[in-house]
Formats: sequence, C-alpha cells, structure tokens
Amino acid sequence: MDFTEAYSDTCSAVGLAARKGNVELLKALIKKGHSLDIADNRGWYPIHEAASHKTLKCLRLLLHTVSVTSGVELKTFEGETALHLAAKHGHLKIVQILLQAGANPNAVTNENVTPLFLATEKGHFAVVRTLLKYGARINGSHSACLWSVVHQAAYQGHLEILKFLLEKGADKESKDDYGITPLFLAAQYGKLESLRILVQHGSNVNCQAYDKATPLFIAAQEGHVECVELLLLHGADANLYCNEDDWQLPIHAAAQMGKVKVLEFLIPITDRICDKGTGKVSPVYSAVYGGQQECLKMLLQAGYSPDAQECPLYECLSPLCMAFSQRFFAIIYILLKAGAVITGLHYSYCLQYQCFHLLQFLLEQGYSLPSGSHLAGIVKYGLLSEQQFKQWLPHLLLAGLNPVDLLSEAWLNTAGDSMLNFTLEFTNWKRLPLVVDQILFCRVASSTWIEQKHFDDIPSLTHLSRLKIRSTLKSEHLRSDKFIRQLPLPSCLHDFLLYKDVLKLYGIPEVSENREEMETINSYVENLEN
Repeated sequence: MDFTEAYSDTCSAVGLAARKGNVELLKALIKKGHSLDIADNRGWYPIHEAASHKTLKCLRLLLHTVSVTSGVELKTFEGETALHLAAKHGHLKIVQILLQAGANPNAVTNENVTPLFLATEKGHFAVVRTLLKYGARINGSHSACLWSVVHQAAYQGHLEILKFLLEKGADKESKDDYGITPLFLAAQYGKLESLRILVQHGSNVNCQAYDKATPLFIAAQEGHVECVELLLLHGADANLYCNEDDWQLPIHAAAQMGKVKVLEFLIPITDRICDKGTGKVSPVYSAVYGGQQECLKMLLQAGYSPDAQECPLYECLSPLCMAFSQRFFAIIYILLKAGAVITGLHYSYCLQYQCFHLLQFLLEQGYSLPSGSHLAGIVKYGLLSEQQFKQWLPHLLLAGLNPVDLLSEAWLNTAGDSMLNFTLEFTNWKRLPLVVDQILFCRVASSTWIEQKHFDDIPSLTHLSRLKIRSTLKSEHLRSDKFIRQLPLPSCLHDFLLYKDVLKLYGIPEVSENREEMETINSYVENLEN
C-alpha cells in the first residue's frame, strides 16, 4: 500500500475528490492507478466520502470500479458502512443507489446501530420507508442499549415515523437493557404526543422496568403533568408498587421531587395504607427527604399524619427525626404546627445541630421536657455544645428540667467550670446525691474545678425557698415569666424566682430579653403554615 498518497488532512487524493464531488479528477486518479482502499484517520474510504457528502456521480463511479465491488460493505473504525452515513444524513437517492448495489440494510456498527435506527433518529421518513422496502428489519435491538426503532421515534418525537412503524407491525412493547418500553420512555421525557400515539396503539400503561418503576412513577418524578393526566385517563395504576425494596408509589416520587401539580392528581387516588401501614413508607417522608415544603403542606392538609410510621428505609423514627437529621428547620416548624409528637430525642437534636432557637420554640410551645433515656442525649450533645451553653442550658433549667438529671458522671467530670457551676445554682448543693458529692470532691482535690465560693456554705433560706416554690409549680408554669409575675409576691421576689440574680452573675441575657426574637420566630412559623 502506498502511504505517500495520504495528504496532511489524512484523506487520500481519491477520497478528497469523492468528498468534493470532482468526478473528472476521480476518473483521472483511477486511470493513473491511485489506490481506492486507503482509509483516513477515521477509517473512512472514498465510498464513505461520496455517501456522506451526497456526491452521486462519484459514488456511481466508485461502485462501477471493479476493485470496489465490495465497497458497500467497507466499514469505518466505528463500524459504519456507506449506507449508515447516507441514512444518517437523509440522502435518499444515495440510500437507494447503495441498496440497489447490494448494501446490507441490516448492517450494524460497533455499537450495534443499524441504518434504520439512524434514519429514525434524524427523522428522515422517506429513508425509513426505503430501508424497510429493501428488507430492513423493523423489530429487535437496533443499538447497544437495546433500543428499538420505536424507542428512538418516541424519544425524538418523530410522530409520523412512529405511527408508520407501529402500523407496519413494530413491537410497541420492546424493552431496552433496563426493561424500559417506548411508552415508558415517552413518559420519562415528557413526550406527550408520542405517549398519546403509543396509548392509542394499545401500549401497556402499567408496564414496569426491571427495577419495577412504572410510566406513571417516572412521569410523576419528572413532573410531566400532562403525561400523568393522560396515563391516569387510560388506566395507569397509582397504587402499583414501583420498587419492591424501597416501597415507593408515584405519590412518593412527586412528593420528593416537589411536583405539586402532579401531587394534586395523585393524592385523591392513592391508597392511604402507605400513610401509617406497617412496613410501608408515608409520602410525608418523601416530601421531608426532598425538602419540599409545599408538597409536605399539601399532604398534611389532605390528612396524612405528621408522625407517620417508623421508617427503617431511612433509619428514622418519624418524619420529624428525618427533618432534624437533614437540618430542614422550616420543615420542622411545619410538622410541629401540624401536631407532630415531640420527645426528648428532639431536644437532643436541637443541641446536636446547635439549633438553640428551635429548642426555645419547643419550650415556648409547652412540649414535655426530656426525661428517662433521652437525658443521655441531652448530656452527650450538651457537653459538645458547652461553648454555647448560655444559649440553651438556662432555658432548659428555667423551664423546670431537674438539674440533678444532668449531673451524670460524664457531666461532672468533663463539664467546664462555668457550665458546671451554673447547673449547681439550680440545686441544693449541700444535699446532692452521694456519688455526685464524691466526684465533685475529687475534682476540687485535683484542682480541675474552680467552684463558686458560696458552694462551700449552706444555701440561704431564700434560695431554698426558691427551690421549694419552683418545685411546686408545673413545668408549663415555668416556661414563661408571665405566670410567676402574677404570683402575689413583691416584684423583687418575682425576679428571684426567675433566677435573675444568677443569670446576671454568669453574664447570661434574661430569657425575657429574647421575647422579641421568639416573636419573630413565631411569626415565621405562622407564615409557613399559611
């Protein structure tokens, strides 16, 4: 082979003549004995140049040259024949000439793509009809991903070709390597008219891909409202499981992806067993997981529970727990206003994620204080938030949390002086449990704790009276200074019962000074609800 015939653009002289359509030059080169089987850096031969650039006379000359009688079968490095290139570019006359010359209408590229698939992709209807006339197979895989020509026509929205293929008997239920049918594909990409044609030709609206997803599920996920409406109109099942492992329905997809308009269609027709049924997943979780406030409010207004069921899938005890773990604080407020149950665990979350305003909000709303096993979380995350203890510890203690419940071994051994001393201010420090006294004694002896000097003295009668009076009040009475200020006592005793002397000693702003800030939060919550 004479490689000196290759030019700098890697196309041979013969190839360049075919590309330019210079038939006289091509004749002269052939007469001089120039090679016709030199490929460029793409593996293109002169016949590919002629087919791609629609140079009819050059193509006929090449086909009539004895040395290239098999030229119609030559392939580029990507496995394309001249027929592939002509079909892709819609060169009908070239396609006809190649087919008449014996080109294989079912030849495949390295990616298993056929000329019919390429013509369908580009919307060349006349080429599609010609290829079928010359024996191109209409069914089966036409690409590496197992797409059929019906997949391609539906995806590209070439409606005339799609109708023609279906009328010619193309398989409307063909599946790609994910088990996706043409109808599923149309629903996924919002090809409404393609979807309409497939439905009219009897395609299965409840087909499922290998992962169990349905056309309705995927259309809901993508927010193709008109496709959802069309599928439902033709019998799509909104309660067909779309994932056996994760237990999802179309309503879950719409809620998670924030498809409000789709959700309006699905809420009335979805079986409510998914709301709180054991082993199921409420769509409330999906809305929370996606951070979709509007969808969440729609579900709650429609009667879905803000608590739902425990969800092993997301490793969450409730939607509220999920909202905390995602730090979606606006959604937390929405769930609270809808009546979500608060436990001590959620106070721990407030400390864990250092959302101290939310902790104040929970206290303001009168939710039960943490107790029992939940106290361990308060201790754990309280110690981790020690640098900010002035923003949360006073609120808990003033709301009635028993300080002795905090005085665990971990708290006593690792809490800094200020936080430990502040906690002890709410106790009778001379009547602490023996184990607490022992640990504090060891800390003093090892000089790891500088206590307040008055802790060496017996608490004053006024302090003991304060403890006694507060112990007789219910927690909800301690949440706000309003109730205490209504007690028949002098104003100075009101301040004493509210620990204003202690707050001043430790440089902590009075709780009442945060009133304006809390009112701002409450106003924000009301706006979320509306």
